[in-house]
Amino acid sequence: MNFIKRVLSTVTGIFTFIFICFLGLFIIGLVLGAASNKVVRVKPNSILELKLDFPIMDYAGKIEFEEYPFLNESKKNGLFNIIDAISYAMNDDNIKGISIDNNFINAGVSQTKALRGALLKFKESGKFIVAYGDMYSQKDYYLSSVADTIYLNPAGALEFKGLYSERLYYKDFQEKTGLKMEVIRLGKYKSAVEPFLTSKMSANNREQISVYLRSLWSTMKKDISKSRNVSENRLNTIADSLLARTPGLAKSSLLIDKVGYHDQFVNGMKQALGIEIEDDLNTVKIANYAEYVAGKINRYSKNRIAVIYAEGDIIYGEGDLGKVGQGTINKSLKKARNDDKIKAVVLRINSPGGSALASELIWREIELTKKIKPVIVSMGDLAASGGYYIAANANKIFAEPTTITGSIGVFGLLPNGEQIANNIGINAEQVSTNKNAVSYSFFEPLNETQRGFIKEGVLDVYDLFTKRVANGRNLTRAQVEAVAQGRVWTGADALNIGLVDALGGLDAALKHAATLAEVNEYTISEFPVFEKNLEKMLQDFGLVQSKESILRAEFGEENYKIIKEVKAMANRKGIQLLFPFSTEIK
Repeated sequence: MNFIKRVLSTVTGIFTFIFICFLGLFIIGLVLGAASNKVVRVKPNSILELKLDFPIMDYAGKIEFEEYPFLNESKKNGLFNIIDAISYAMNDDNIKGISIDNNFINAGVSQTKALRGALLKFKESGKFIVAYGDMYSQKDYYLSSVADTIYLNPAGALEFKGLYSERLYYKDFQEKTGLKMEVIRLGKYKSAVEPFLTSKMSANNREQISVYLRSLWSTMKKDISKSRNVSENRLNTIADSLLARTPGLAKSSLLIDKVGYHDQFVNGMKQALGIEIEDDLNTVKIANYAEYVAGKINRYSKNRIAVIYAEGDIIYGEGDLGKVGQGTINKSLKKARNDDKIKAVVLRINSPGGSALASELIWREIELTKKIKPVIVSMGDLAASGGYYIAANANKIFAEPTTITGSIGVFGLLPNGEQIANNIGINAEQVSTNKNAVSYSFFEPLNETQRGFIKEGVLDVYDLFTKRVANGRNLTRAQVEAVAQGRVWTGADALNIGLVDALGGLDAALKHAATLAEVNEYTISEFPVFEKNLEKMLQDFGLVQSKESILRAEFGEENYKIIKEVKAMANRKGIQLLFPFSTEIK
């Protein structure tokens, strides 16, 4: 009898716990729903505060829980939500100006340029833009240079020194640890795997990095020169001699207007608005304003254009925010293709590439879609290797001048732990029925037969890649080969060699898509929608985040990035179409 009571008590406790969990989730859903439905109130005489202290993604994402729709989420703080908000503010009588305040912007060069372009258009309304920084990174300054007045803290600093990119090499590390990478690559510029083969940068890799860095720097200089009325030659001199490193030098070099504290910056805006110093300044955060604007600009139209975001590494599988999987991308393409209201598709690519198989599967879905309605590509910061593979078949390709693209090359990468296993006393033995049954073992180096088969696969993928580019871009194979070999190009250079059709952002791609679809008015439908399984998420709840937090705290942000990069490379198996080096530009 006591046993039955204990069983019933346990069962009752379990059901009570489950009920409490679901009740908690329901309450959280109601709270989140209420928060998302809360509309910001824009008071008269307000300043739009462009404080970009969060990671900027092209697409903030839509997340849906099939069984728990109250948990669905659709953020509106993506790059183009912010650009739409800035555009809307031009004609919002309650918004009198924009403040760019201590950003430390976490965005790519092309994303920053797109934001900068939106701010330049905003200035055409006659409203003001002011910027303040305790210190300016080079990218912060590039954005802030559009401002009518730029403040720098008296104890601050301005970084203006030109661009550089740093690459780590792991050959000696492999020798010391015993964990090696088996590498097969095709393309003399395909240097994604170079760090595992040598301890120094190759001349080819140094050449392509130098070319694209100079191209990016040229674009940034030109934009800053126009905004600050300082010649490009003078800007180079300032960078070479670090003539903006202190507030005084920055002011005498004409890169800033005022050396002052944050309260003086705020008081300057009050004066511009004609309000008393002791009165409060009405400000609206850009993320809140973008949410407010999103509900106003997507007015109904019988015509739609689908914008499908391919952002992040290309992986074989479903995909997620920051991961481009053929699962979610192809579902999005099929929905857009089969929806009669959608007249055209714009594929926004911000990807260094990845899985060759997934890239081909996405290419095929684009091919099917293109037979029914126009497909236009808009390139963001990066549309290289696999990212270019899926772009090559579009009706037209738009890139920013600062987009990094091309990298038409292939490599195979397999980790090999024979030496590290021997070091710790592990020996692997295989038993097989056929000669080539063992195609790969982590504990054994590749033999010549295995290497030959992998090389054959790499050659086949490279041949298919160049064929896709030649057919999609209406080039001969010889023309493609001349610009391939894994070579990286900026958007401006890619235009000259036929890899892209025009320079411009998402707005230019949308305009062209509307022209091809023969529609004058349209609304935008954004994809993909990421479908989540709550039970699976609950199983993993807290573990990944806590591990990341521990590693970040223990090793620091910069070292954590290195750990992630090494781990990502080690986890990539099979044939890859991947950008040849780290994209971080400093």
